[in-house]
Amino acid sequence: MPLVKSNYKPNFPFKNAHFATIYSAKLRPSPKLIQQRERLQLPDGDFMDVDWSFSEKNSRKVAILLHGLEGNAQRTYMKGQAKILNQNGWDVAAVNFRGCSGEANLSYQSYNAGKTDDLEAVLNFILKKDKYNEIALVGFSLGGNLLLKYLGERESFPKEIKKAVAISTPLSLKGSLESLNAFSNWVYRNSFLINLRKKYKTKMKDFPEKMTVSDYKKITSLLEFDNVYTAPAHGFKDAFDYYEKNSSLQFLPKIQIPVLVLNAENDSFLSAECYPKDLASKKKNLFLETPKYGGHVGFHQTNKLYYSEKRTMQFLNE
Repeated sequence: MPLVKSNYKPNFPFKNAHFATIYSAKLRPSPKLIQQRERLQLPDGDFMDVDWSFSEKNSRKVAILLHGLEGNAQRTYMKGQAKILNQNGWDVAAVNFRGCSGEANLSYQSYNAGKTDDLEAVLNFILKKDKYNEIALVGFSLGGNLLLKYLGERESFPKEIKKAVAISTPLSLKGSLESLNAFSNWVYRNSFLINLRKKYKTKMKDFPEKMTVSDYKKITSLLEFDNVYTAPAHGFKDAFDYYEKNSSLQFLPKIQIPVLVLNAENDSFLSAECYPKDLASKKKNLFLETPKYGGHVGFHQTNKLYYSEKRTMQFLNE
């Protein structure tokens, strides 16, 4: 222990990783969920939007949901997770990272896989409400890496944080970039790149002294996007410096609270380093579950309830 034996067995089409990934991202009907938006003013003058949904009964528990690359709080995986948590006694604060809520953020910086100061700002924002005595962190993909880094890099954090779940998480950012560069992943790679280039072009208007047309033309891959924008905007030498310093694998040994990492073996976004079975077998609070199927955030059981959503709720309520 705690290598968790998974009982996830999807129906036939969802055993195919690409079908599970694409269906879940593009074709799954959006869960019905009432959300209320609240704006968080950040210390540097920028902002993030938090989309709240609530348990029917007054709750002292809140789950903070963190989305993946180029996601937002309206993605089906975010709303599906929020809905089951609401139904089981949790309030939910679904975070939109900087520039991801439908409105461009104000600063040159945006978000990245290791920007834990923004997660800290969200936590302080929620704690100031003096409403919750139990906080859970739930992250998907990039958001999973972010929360694991947060929990492992600090000597201390709020005592209210009791558990965390990281789903389809690239524990090695460089390894996952290499996986995404495989020919079979061209659809996802190009989709991310189109969105990131569009955001860069929009931001150029506000920061012409830092962002140029010549640099924009260099962005022909995810690696070049991180070299041209992510690294310099957030204080790293280059993309590989960013990957090395922010990959959550190195922070796992220092995490002290119970954490579930749910990574499917057929997730084409992940590299071999994203399945730290040896570490999990030795560390009592790191629960690693690696089902054979699931793709990338594609753990379909029914359109109304995904295995990952049920598993997260079970782990948090155990």
